[in-house]
Order: sequence, then C-alpha cells, then structure tokens
Amino acid sequence: MPTGDIHAHVLVVDDDEDVRTLARWQLESEGFHVLTAADGQAALEAVGTGQPDVVLLDLTLPLVAGLDVLTQIRRRSADLPVIVVSGRSGETDRIIGLDLGADDYVVKPFSPAELAARVRSVLRRSKRTEPTPAAAPAAPQTPPHPQEDLMIDRATRTVTVRGGAVELTAREFDLLAFLAASPRHVYTRDQLLEHVWQSSSDWQEPATVTQHVHRLRRKVERDPDRPRWLRTVRGVGYRFEP
Repeated sequence: MPTGDIHAHVLVVDDDEDVRTLARWQLESEGFHVLTAADGQAALEAVGTGQPDVVLLDLTLPLVAGLDVLTQIRRRSADLPVIVVSGRSGETDRIIGLDLGADDYVVKPFSPAELAARVRSVLRRSKRTEPTPAAAPAAPQTPPHPQEDLMIDRATRTVTVRGGAVELTAREFDLLAFLAASPRHVYTRDQLLEHVWQSSSDWQEPATVTQHVHRLRRKVERDPDRPRWLRTVRGVGYRFEP
C-alpha cells in the first residue's frame, strides 16, 4: 500500500542508472511521482520545469558538479528540500553539503526503504509552518516574536536581525523557531532530531543538528564564536537565550 504523499514529486539526480532505477522503484511503490536526471545540467533544468517537492542529489555528477547544483538550487529557493545521496562518507563532505544547505545526507549504499522514509520526513518538515515543542510551554501566537534585535515572525516565516532580513532555509527557520519558542529550555541533539527533523539518531547523524546550529549562528549572531542567542550547554545540547 502506498505510504508517500501521492501529490509529491521527487527528483532523483544520479549518474548511475542502477541507483536511479532502485530509488524510483521504491519511491513509486510508496506513492510518489518520480523525476530523474543523470547529470547536473539536467538536474537544474528539472528543478526549473518539473517543480519537484524534494530533490535527491548525488555529489559526483557530469556537466555540473553536485555541490554546484546544490548551491544554485539554494540561490533559487531556500525552502526546496534537498537530500544529498553520496558515496562520499567523510565528515568533511557531510559538513560541506550541510553548510551549502542540504537538509539531510545519506551515504551509499542505502536502504531503499530508509531513503523513502527520509523523503517523507523532509516533506513533513517542509509542509509544517511551526515545530511544536514537547514538554515545554506553547509558543506565543502573536507575531512577530521579538528578542531585542532578533525578530522571528512565525506567520510569515521570516527573520530579521538588527533590522536586516536574514535568508534561512526551511530547516534553519524551524530549528530557530523551535528553540526560541521555549527560552532557556535545554534540548539534546536527539530531542532536536525528533522534534525538528521528525527523525532519530538511529538513522540520522546527530551531527546534522550541530552543523545547522553552526550555520544559524553565522547568519544571526554578531559573533558566532560567542553566541548571544544560540547557546551550547556542554555535555547536553542547546538552548535559546532571550
């Protein structure tokens, strides 16, 4: 029985036909519409014409490299979910992919069922307008939400810092809004994976949270090495300081 969103279109980008076929078979069996591209140029054209809801992106591509494709996707849209699917398993490659705006990173060889689960996860995140904290006070409902010179407007999903607009990915906004909804409440990386990513450390690296926090700090903090709002609680996790 299909379990995917039957209205969702997934773009699978990989120069290996066997990988494209395997991913397509699994995703279509779960109810997704699947588009494919075998090189970076075709991928960028498919993003423009096919309007996918999520992109599965290999890094080693002909014509246009995968990281360049990711960079161009992020220039066009901060919200289109991108999952990097790569044979590069090194920490440096993961960090680069996440820094450029990937929402998740899957290492080949992958489980087709797990890949489909990750697609469902990023689609759920992209469709939710606000993460819901667990065991914490409900977020204020009156926008915008001021924190001195940081403004988080949940209604429009926009953030301004010292009067200037800050461009965040959908996942970055969700993470910031989730932490800010419960000031001084400390969350572990596993808890953030669960509530912001709808995931778990069983199949997603907690380092994903760390890299997203680092990216957020670079975008909103005056001094990312001495953060004002996004604080690390050593040995535990992260909290938002109002």
